[in-house]
Amino acid sequence: MIDELLDGSGTLSDATEQAVRDAAAAEVVPRWRQLATHEIVEKSGPHDLVTIADRAAEAHLTASLTRLLPGSVVVGEESVHADPAVYEELQGDAPVWIVDPVDGTWHFAHGDAGFCMLVALAVRGEVLASWTYAPARDQMAVAVRGRGARLNGTEIRAGAPAPGAALRIATSHPDYTTPDQKAALLGLRTEGVHTRPCGSAGLEYLAVARGELDAVAFSWELAWDHAAGLLLVEEAGGAHTTLTGAPFRVTGGNDLPFTAARDRATADRVRGLLAGG
Repeated sequence: MIDELLDGSGTLSDATEQAVRDAAAAEVVPRWRQLATHEIVEKSGPHDLVTIADRAAEAHLTASLTRLLPGSVVVGEESVHADPAVYEELQGDAPVWIVDPVDGTWHFAHGDAGFCMLVALAVRGEVLASWTYAPARDQMAVAVRGRGARLNGTEIRAGAPAPGAALRIATSHPDYTTPDQKAALLGLRTEGVHTRPCGSAGLEYLAVARGELDAVAFSWELAWDHAAGLLLVEEAGGAHTTLTGAPFRVTGGNDLPFTAARDRATADRVRGLLAGG
């Protein structure tokens, strides 16, 4: 299926990258640091924002991506917010574009460069390719299953933490954790582990894939936040696991929290700390 979808030549991958860049140029970058107050709206709380750029970029991507791959569908953050039933497309047989038009909207809305655009292509729950684009940082990361991960065209590898070094882990914001998940995350408050709240999930995954961050530990499973980054980490040599040891599933039903890390040993170590929290 991967060869069929990507033509064995990268044609669809290249076209998708261009579609993401075009959406950024048309709908996101011109609005960065130019938003009016009425163009920023709270959804579930002060850390969960949507802007006119999110909605316009998702509409732009929906049109361009489904045109690139006839018969495909889009599961995007804003379309699901408008109609939760759209999320069920992840369970179907049609190729699915999983889209977060602006990941790190809080940062985007406050004029910070810590935001990105996330697109992943999945079929029957398997993520086949992903694109992580941080326009304010001029970074485009692309991963294709079985073919590696690249940042601005250069291969990236996650590597492994230095022996004996403290683990650097980004974790979920407390607003998005249940009491049980908070308890699990407390397991990371131990000697040899340094934690901090996460920013844009997509950029945190990129940091893991580049070996700049050792792991993430997240307590929510919305596909648009994780699909692109998890494949990026995998193709850079990393690993991910849920609380019970099973791989994370973009279709949902995961045992949370879960982790993605630079290598399998680190992922298993973090899972053990979460399970004992």
